Amino acid sequence: MDETRQAPGPAIVMYTQAFCAYCAAARKLLRSKGVTFEEIDVTLNATQRREMMARSGGRTVPQIFIDDQPVGGYDDIARLDRDGELDALLGIES
Repeated sequence: MDETRQAPGPAIVMYTQAFCAYCAAARKLLRSKGVTFEEIDVTLNATQRREMMARSGGRTVPQIFIDDQPVGGYDDIARLDRDGELDALLGIES
C-alpha cells in the first residue's frame, strides 16, 4: 500500500514487508500522528530491498526515513515519540 503526501511537511518513506508486526506498529504510530507517508513493500522485490539496505545500512524492516534521513525502525521512532522528539521531526506543532 502506498500513501501519498498531501500536506506540507517532511517526506516520510517507510520500507516494509508483509506479515511484519513491527511494520504494522510503525504504520499505526505514524498514522496516529496524522502524517502521510510512502510505503515501499520489499517482500518480493529484491531491487527495492537492496536499495533499502544501501540507504539505511540496515537489513531489517521497517526502515524509516524522514526527509531522506534514516531514523531507524519501529523501536527507534517509538523511543523518539516517548522522548518527545518525534513530533518535531514530523513537522507537528506541539
